[in-house]
Amino acid sequence: MDAERHSPIGFTLHHHMTPTPATSPGPESKRSTRSSSTYSSALIFCVFAYAYFLSTLVRAITATLSPHLVSEFDLNAGDLGLLAGGYFLGFALTQIPMGYYLDRLGPKRIELWFLSLAVLGCVCFSQAHSFETLWLSRLLTGIGLSACLMAPLTGYRRWFASATQMRTSSWMLTAGSSGVLASTLPVQWMLPLWGWRAVFVALALALGVGMLLVWWLIPRWDTAKPAAQEELQAAAPKEPDATLNTSEPREAGPDEASGLRSYLALCLRPAFVRFAAMGCLGYGGLIAMQTLWAGPWLVKVSGLAPDEAAGGLFAMNLGLMLSYFAWGWIFPILNARGVRASQVITCVYPLSLLVQLYLIVFSAHTNAWTWVLFAVTSSCVSLSQAAVGLAFESKWAGRVLSAFNLVIFLGVFCIQWMFGAVLDALGARGWSVQEAYPATMAVFSFMTLLAYAFFVWHTRPDKQNGHNGGVEHSSS
Repeated sequence: MDAERHSPIGFTLHHHMTPTPATSPGPESKRSTRSSSTYSSALIFCVFAYAYFLSTLVRAITATLSPHLVSEFDLNAGDLGLLAGGYFLGFALTQIPMGYYLDRLGPKRIELWFLSLAVLGCVCFSQAHSFETLWLSRLLTGIGLSACLMAPLTGYRRWFASATQMRTSSWMLTAGSSGVLASTLPVQWMLPLWGWRAVFVALALALGVGMLLVWWLIPRWDTAKPAAQEELQAAAPKEPDATLNTSEPREAGPDEASGLRSYLALCLRPAFVRFAAMGCLGYGGLIAMQTLWAGPWLVKVSGLAPDEAAGGLFAMNLGLMLSYFAWGWIFPILNARGVRASQVITCVYPLSLLVQLYLIVFSAHTNAWTWVLFAVTSSCVSLSQAAVGLAFESKWAGRVLSAFNLVIFLGVFCIQWMFGAVLDALGARGWSVQEAYPATMAVFSFMTLLAYAFFVWHTRPDKQNGHNGGVEHSSS
């Protein structure tokens, strides 16, 4: 019997998720079981994708609402950066404990608990009348939505075969980008009719629907793998980026260490360290620009009207969504031919650095298409997240993925706040807006250049020693 079931849409489901007949199944039974497996895997993906769509919509909506919030609450650039960063701070605060409980209790229970906080956060934000209440509501919302990507990725690590996990990871990011897309022009069109407060009430209701879908359709979590599943996975063929590099001694895992020690052991592994700087500054910087500073740049530097800037953000996020979707199709093919995630990032990310240089030097000539290029050329860093997850055994998935997510969103919080703080500091020294934005972008670009240099330097010894230059291998 095959170790895995493949669905026509690219998902692969392990046997333990569907009943196994006691007798040898005939052709009709096999077709029926395969159809059930395909339906189950697609349904699981769609439920999680819906929740993550809403998560990124709420995350990115600050960029579209910024003119209204600045006007109503008299915010400066630093306040705006702190407000947007509050969401990501909430994200970061939960990652360490959430990873541990994801491994223990599973995606279903954790996502339900966290989404209830997100509903409360959106309701509180809609009723806020001070900056402090706005910020605390965004912090609570960030905490509540912090499991919307980590929960499914942890589940996929257990439920889907390794051959499809890169694809499902990229497609989750595609769903997320569609949420960011919805936060631009659609929200801009709704604001004159509803107002921003009613938009957040609607988001709270939509998140409530997501909770019902998770409760109804997501399977329970088995705290221990059945022996039969382990045998099946051991017999399954492994891809270059999905098998453990046994030439390197293993660190103590969560079963052998507890608390922060288990996280430290995982985070010191070369597979984690090599991607950490790019995750923090490269991936975190992409999200920081996408969800906050690209919009004000288009208005204040490029000279676009708010409606035109919203259209520009729509184009940027559409380009990013299509890029994630393309990586979901292309990278598994490249990976099967021996191309690793680290090689793709090494070759593609310099294009993003060139776009950043253009934003600095030719700021007066930038437009929405410049930001589309920035998003497309930076999208390769998204491969790092799934690559790190595949570098470790599935029983560690929650902790590894949440630790890496912590790195990413600490980067988002710091960059969003830093960008606003530097803008205010330069403005206080008499710099014009047209001068301050490119100068601040230069600071950000220098940080990403250092991160890229560290990444390239850290992967070179692996090539010399014959190790995997993209990710380490995992045994399941």
